Amino acid sequence: MSSHDINLIPLDGDPGQFDDLVKAGQTISSVLSPADNSLAIHITSANLPLADQKHSADNEQHVYFASSDVIPSSDSERRSFIADTSVVFSSFQSFTKNAAKREPDWIQTNECLTVVRKLAIDYATHTEKYWAYASQPIPRPDGPLQFGSNHYRSLYTCFSLFLMLYLPEDGYEDAPIADELMNWLNTHFIEPSTEEGDHLSALERPWEDETFWPYITRAILRGLSKASIFFLGVLQQHPSDKLQRLASTLVPLVESQPRLVDFTAEKDFAYAIRRWADKVKALRIEMDKVPEDDRFDDFENWWDKLSGIVGILEGRQDVIQRVCEDLGADWKEVVVAWSVFVDPRMRRQELPEIVSQVITDMPPDPTDPEDMVHVTLLAGQAVEALHHAHRLDCWLSGHLADMMAFVQLIENNVDEDLEMSLRDYYILAYADYLHSDPSLWRHTVDYMYSSSEIGQRRADEVLVRVPLQLQEQNSDRMVDSRIRAGEIVGVLKAVNQMCLEYKRENVRRTVCRIAAQTLVSDKDYGLAVSYCTSAEDWRGLARIVDRVLDEYISEGPQKFCQYALAIAPSVQELRTRSTVPGVFVHRLIFGVRYARFHDLITRQDYREASVDLVAIFTEDVAPTSWWAVVLYDSVPLLRYEPDLLFSTTGANLLLQKLEEIFVRASQGAGDDYLSVLIRVIRCHREKEALERLKTVRLALAHYFARCLIFDIAES
Repeated sequence: MSSHDINLIPLDGDPGQFDDLVKAGQTISSVLSPADNSLAIHITSANLPLADQKHSADNEQHVYFASSDVIPSSDSERRSFIADTSVVFSSFQSFTKNAAKREPDWIQTNECLTVVRKLAIDYATHTEKYWAYASQPIPRPDGPLQFGSNHYRSLYTCFSLFLMLYLPEDGYEDAPIADELMNWLNTHFIEPSTEEGDHLSALERPWEDETFWPYITRAILRGLSKASIFFLGVLQQHPSDKLQRLASTLVPLVESQPRLVDFTAEKDFAYAIRRWADKVKALRIEMDKVPEDDRFDDFENWWDKLSGIVGILEGRQDVIQRVCEDLGADWKEVVVAWSVFVDPRMRRQELPEIVSQVITDMPPDPTDPEDMVHVTLLAGQAVEALHHAHRLDCWLSGHLADMMAFVQLIENNVDEDLEMSLRDYYILAYADYLHSDPSLWRHTVDYMYSSSEIGQRRADEVLVRVPLQLQEQNSDRMVDSRIRAGEIVGVLKAVNQMCLEYKRENVRRTVCRIAAQTLVSDKDYGLAVSYCTSAEDWRGLARIVDRVLDEYISEGPQKFCQYALAIAPSVQELRTRSTVPGVFVHRLIFGVRYARFHDLITRQDYREASVDLVAIFTEDVAPTSWWAVVLYDSVPLLRYEPDLLFSTTGANLLLQKLEEIFVRASQGAGDDYLSVLIRVIRCHREKEALERLKTVRLALAHYFARCLIFDIAES
């Protein structure tokens, strides 16, 4: 079954019956969730248009939720691994940005490569740490590991090999690589085992054990001189005096095998190798003098076993390969032994040719992605190595590709088929994996924003879908109260900072609009206005004002004042902004002024209330649909006694507005002037609303009469 197949449990049918499903006029459909990588999978009709399918099913259908990724579970070691390594990734991205400002050739300098190597070591160290953690036989209260120790061991072997091959220490770029290869092999693939050595050392006559010669041969192959010398020394008690003599000659040869680290100059190392090889040849001559009949003991042909060891020291390719096959070793051991015994001065550049030659007879395991990563890295096939690394773990392919692109191991140009660079392809593949868990959105967008425009657009979509957790029932109460107090905290603050960090102003505004909509649904109009202002969403601001005014219609003056006065602080700020369209500012001002008017009425400050009512008209901030409502509110003030609360000019203005309503209503524009009043007084027709407005006309007539009487009395 393909790795892209998803098994659904329980099944709607048996495997292989898809053709029967098609014959029945049905097929399998899926919908991808924008919040993560999950799929909703269901059976649909294969013939009906999609719009009709919603109404076509009489029976309930199963809906399966599946994910193509193993989601990083909360509190798992995988989640911690992702978080730890993302810190290294962020450091590397910061470094690459600064490097881009330098001269192009600077990337190849030791100064630059030293930093890259240090960060690569950090990656390798983290994989080693989690390998060690996963290997511990300890109780795990959070449940079983999401990835076992063998998985992290594989990541460690691959990343450390990449580090050793392509990011060598300063001064070792062109040095023989044998010691480094052998160290890598012995670190990650331990042979022979300690248990085997302990077993043999406990025997009085260990050469009689069937594991003796394989153990000592493997120790020679791996450069384990102490173990080799110890067991060669044991042969001093062997019944054959000839074997004793040969073993005593072999011990100083193994002990004195030249290693590059013991020399200050390579020419001295090369000279020592030649002298040492001459001594090995002399041993071979001595061995050949042993008569055929003396080459056996009571158990086996010891001479053949010893000859294999000497053949390894001689650097004979055929012997090394045969011995490795007999020991059950693979191509890696042959390649490493080649660099130690066949060509001790082998450089990194020469490895691909040797690997190609070795795997012709001892091919790697194509079903083992770890083995394929090793062989492609050693063969200098960076692109193929990324392919197999992705099979092993998208974490590995993403971070390898990131470093390979920087040090120019792979092309950083856009691939026509992928429509992006190879580096971006693997980085985004890892980011998509992270996206399978919405709570990892910070890491997801970090990786996406590090790539090309395609990845950045994906990151934008992720950010605008991050749950802001502004509703109290879905968030921490302390965080919620701080948000209500106007402080940007929690998820909203993190999203805002992310937008600022990556200069995604359009995304930030979209998130502010989403936050404003959420706050409006909670009737937190004051904070909603501030977010609309931050997003420069003036139409959204108008909708908020309309919602606040609707509170007056549905809940009455008290609730309306509470909500409207909460948005008052925004008025002054908006007035100073030249970019805000005046119509939206006026609408906001009206809401605040009208709320203040009702607040003054509640506090029985009628004179100040009458001033505000007239100002609403003189400043022309009231929408025409609200004129009738404001005029209707003036009746108690017009009838107030004993004082006259309005000036003659103010009263005339009210009469002028009232007459305009009647005239415009008679001309067929009543809906523009009376729609809100109809809702406020709960009537059904314009005629009823006009009848109610006649009370305003009557109150004005009485008011003017009182004004006249007051003027006569004063005169």
